[in-house]
Amino acid sequence: MDGVEGVADASDAVGGTLTAGSHVAVAPLQSTAIEPPAFVPDYLLFPGWRIAVALVIVSLAVGLSKYIVRLLGRPIARQFRRQSVAQTVLRIVRLTIVLLGVGLGANVLGLELGDIVLSVTVFSAVLGIVLAPIVGSIINGVFVLSDQPFEIGDMIELDDGTKGFIDEITLSYTKIFTLDNTFLVMSNSNIRDRDVINYSAEDERTRLSLDVLVTYESDIDAARDLVERAARDCDAVVEGGPDIRIGSARYPAKPTAYINSYADNGVLLRLRYWALKPYKIGRIQSEVQTRLWTLVEESEATVEFAYPHTHLVFDETSGSLHVTGDEAANRRHATASPAPGAPVQQVSDGEGVDTPETPTDATDATESTDAELTDAESTDTESTNTADD
Repeated sequence: MDGVEGVADASDAVGGTLTAGSHVAVAPLQSTAIEPPAFVPDYLLFPGWRIAVALVIVSLAVGLSKYIVRLLGRPIARQFRRQSVAQTVLRIVRLTIVLLGVGLGANVLGLELGDIVLSVTVFSAVLGIVLAPIVGSIINGVFVLSDQPFEIGDMIELDDGTKGFIDEITLSYTKIFTLDNTFLVMSNSNIRDRDVINYSAEDERTRLSLDVLVTYESDIDAARDLVERAARDCDAVVEGGPDIRIGSARYPAKPTAYINSYADNGVLLRLRYWALKPYKIGRIQSEVQTRLWTLVEESEATVEFAYPHTHLVFDETSGSLHVTGDEAANRRHATASPAPGAPVQQVSDGEGVDTPETPTDATDATESTDAELTDAESTDTESTNTADD
């Protein structure tokens, strides 16, 4: 038989012979699990002791990782200029120590690296859809750390107007501390696809502008001087100094007012000035505008803000407006269109003498005519009686 021949061949290969009644010794499968030392008492080898030892090893690895990160924190921070990169390196060191502890604990349980790889391979197809966004975010996190668009502590503004400070940058997400005292956590894949304005990059000085519309009758030179003075009087504004360079261009550091355009209602002046810090832009703009209003009010120059004026015109198509000369003269009155064919009521002249009003109702006019006819008939009757007498 094949089985007997196979055993015989195996016996010949090892140089031994099988005799009748002899037994073949079968070697047990060797386990890769770590065996306890001989000096360990038997009462400690209770059921499940391997799991307990694995948990202790993992716990020690976690504690050791925290201690090493605390020990190497300052030396690594000195090696890297960017805080986000130093934090990422420390996270990698900590994760490596924890993974080594998990691997040692798995070895105590008898798990090999090949078994783990095989399990990951089996479930990779199932977890691929779930892990794809995470892996993509980690890759984008590497690009964020390498491209250096912003750093921890920088003030940024997103394309939707959200402003805040970078609080944390990891391989998977970026945490923003907004000006509304809230945290905004965004995946790196999301923040790389959006437009981000960094106010803290390189030079923190930020250029702002203010549009002021004055009338054509105003003194334009005086108006420009008042606008520039309003910005110079604010402590958070750069008063002057060397020109500030942006790229290959240079711009005046002091506040400067330009004539932007000749608008329909006045002359449009545009003030350009620099704020020292970008963290309170709204407050700085408010201070400049408040100071400008005060200067215009106190100035003796002919400077007036232009604004639209509205005039109400009444004609024969607008209806009538009833105005009296008493205390209600300052009140607004509603207008009403007169009825077709009806006479318009005359308005008081405001001197206490009213112009006689023309009857506005056809019925009143008819009653007056009837009364006059009745009086005339009575007069005729009395005259006839007198003649008879």
